[in-house]
Amino acid sequence: MPPSKKRKVAATTTTPEVTETPETEPPPTTIQTPEPQSSETAQPSQSPPPIAESDQTSPSTSAPTTTDRQARFRALQARAKTSAQSNLKAAAAESDRLATDPALLTSLSRKHAFASHNLLKADTAAAGEDFERKRAWDWTVDESEKWDKRMAKKEKHRQDVAFQDYRQDARKIYKRQLRDMAPDVEAYEREKAAAVQKAAQGGGLEIVETEDGELVAVDKSGTFYSTADSTGFVENKPEKGAVDRLVKDIQKAEETRLRKRRERGMDMKEEGDVTYINDKNKQFNQKLARFYNKYTAEIRDSFERGTMI
Repeated sequence: MPPSKKRKVAATTTTPEVTETPETEPPPTTIQTPEPQSSETAQPSQSPPPIAESDQTSPSTSAPTTTDRQARFRALQARAKTSAQSNLKAAAAESDRLATDPALLTSLSRKHAFASHNLLKADTAAAGEDFERKRAWDWTVDESEKWDKRMAKKEKHRQDVAFQDYRQDARKIYKRQLRDMAPDVEAYEREKAAAVQKAAQGGGLEIVETEDGELVAVDKSGTFYSTADSTGFVENKPEKGAVDRLVKDIQKAEETRLRKRRERGMDMKEEGDVTYINDKNKQFNQKLARFYNKYTAEIRDSFERGTMI
């Protein structure tokens, strides 16, 4: 608080002490001296109040606080300036990234690769060297064989896109399903360990340890491993997640079949009679109907009614 306010409070607190000590009344009981003090009791009221000590020390304690506040304020100003500069740089980088087309960058990199390839090929041909042999120096034999195998498989897959027969189509679907299938190897290992332990406890399996320390399961009764006559698989109950995956795959296959059917124009909701045997025949019949339907409509109606002679 300011010193003026403190002095005012001290004056108000000391004034009752002076007014309450008349000359005729004896001294208060708290004073240990038994002699009455008329002039000496007024001396404590003239002494400065104890609050004045805090008034003298207040300017010295307030100066460091102001300095600390100024230092903190300067630090905050420097931090705000640094943050503003970093935000400006990030905004400029983001603007440059959005202004640049990623497709254009990809096209430029592809063109640069083709240009480098053609330049190397021209330089090699001008030097009288074999380009394929020179380019193969950068790869090992295994990498070269893997690349050739990959290119052959890719070319075969590209030629195998067209429809040949239903067996070939089913084979492609089966391969695609195998690629998309993600087996749970951990669950399989757990079920296998549980089945082996159960069979060993029942006496159907004998666990034999070889000289190398490997454990081998020997089927005594011949009922543990499945054969053509085994029927133990009928007791297997699949998990709910596996059933849901199967249902999802079936629904996806049905949606694909219906979509392809709609693309071929063979929708089951199609109105009118089916007068075609394939897509080409359907297109030809549509052309005929577009040009000659107005002339043959009466004849066709007569055939349908059975009144045509």
